[in-house]
Amino acid sequence: MNTEEKNNIAEEKSEDDMLVFDLSKEYKFDGKTYNKVDLHGLENITADDMIKVNRRLSRSGNVDYLQEMTLEYACVLAEFGSELPESFYRGLAPKDAMKLKSRITGFLYGSN
Repeated sequence: MNTEEKNNIAEEKSEDDMLVFDLSKEYKFDGKTYNKVDLHGLENITADDMIKVNRRLSRSGNVDYLQEMTLEYACVLAEFGSELPESFYRGLAPKDAMKLKSRITGFLYGSN
């Protein structure tokens, strides 16, 4: 395997790692215990989903200029990109909520 192939594999792995993160502590939600969050479903969202999130936030009173940079946007978009409801993400510990926001904004803006 040459250097270029190794770099490509490393880039793919780091992107995958960006979409899964460990929680700082066990999190109980709806009778289940969670230790990590998997955001791979974000790969399947569409621009229409993002527009729906913007409209939902606007209707609820979120008028931030850059809604996609807010924690609230991250919680709602995570719902679109997973099988868990927004309330799951809203119940995360602060440290984990900021990881969520960081991973989602990183995903949206293409950073690793």
